[in-house]
Amino acid sequence: MKEVIGVRFRENGKIYFFDPLKYEVEAGNCVIVETARGVEYGKVALGRRKIDEGKMHTPIKPIIRIATKDDEARFLANKDNSKKAFDICLEKIKKHGLDMKLIEAEYTFDNNKVLFYFTADGRIDFRELVKDLAAVFKTRIELRQIGVRDETKIVGGIGICGRELCCNKHLSEFAPVSIKMAKEQNLSLNPTKISGVCGRLMCCLSHEQETYEYLNSKLPNVGDIVKTIDGKKGEVKSVNVLRQKVKLIMTLDDDTKEVEEYKLEEIKYKPKKRRSDDKISDEELKKLEALERKEGKSKLDDE
Repeated sequence: MKEVIGVRFRENGKIYFFDPLKYEVEAGNCVIVETARGVEYGKVALGRRKIDEGKMHTPIKPIIRIATKDDEARFLANKDNSKKAFDICLEKIKKHGLDMKLIEAEYTFDNNKVLFYFTADGRIDFRELVKDLAAVFKTRIELRQIGVRDETKIVGGIGICGRELCCNKHLSEFAPVSIKMAKEQNLSLNPTKISGVCGRLMCCLSHEQETYEYLNSKLPNVGDIVKTIDGKKGEVKSVNVLRQKVKLIMTLDDDTKEVEEYKLEEIKYKPKKRRSDDKISDEELKKLEALERKEGKSKLDDE
């Protein structure tokens, strides 16, 4: 077991582990560390804790020092310079007529590199753009193409729920999401209903998935024949997952039918493997499959 601290380099970004050495580091402190991008200024998100070093994919590097006031001033100056670099890069993109959307500019802490994040529909030949930018900034230039999910995480916005976007507000990494989650939660399979502002499947589909799987496992399927505790038989018309209630179509003695609602504990049935009876059109199915294919790993925080 090795003692480590967790450090973030951007708000709600991915957490990276470092060796705190003998420094008295607590959550909320800022530290200077060395990453694959060079020397960086980061904020401690997780205080000292022990982890199994064998489960780490890369060696754990030590921190260089606890950040000083001079380091903080340099970090803030880099933030201001990044805004200026963004405006300059926009002008250069327009000059070269490149079909790309600039999202963010970022200076590394040691000013050894300027990174520009952009989105584009396809591959972009930006070699001439890099030469122009290198002539202006006199340092290494890196243009990094990111996906629309990463763009949304940086820019932020309001979701259809009326709250700030999960990816921008609190998610440090993108959780895997699938159409199966929407079906399990009995949501509309219309792509426009289960897609976020980025055009991909909503991240929040994964928030309650475990709870819905547990609650659904206790309920019968629609169409199943079940018995009530007083011996009546009925066909399951619908289920209320959160309230754990079941509506049954009951056949009376005069062959008329009526719908009655029962609590889960008031019926008896043999649990079976759950099935999905959702009917969707071929066109919607193609759109849903396309959405799932587009789901990918974030490139924003790769160091």
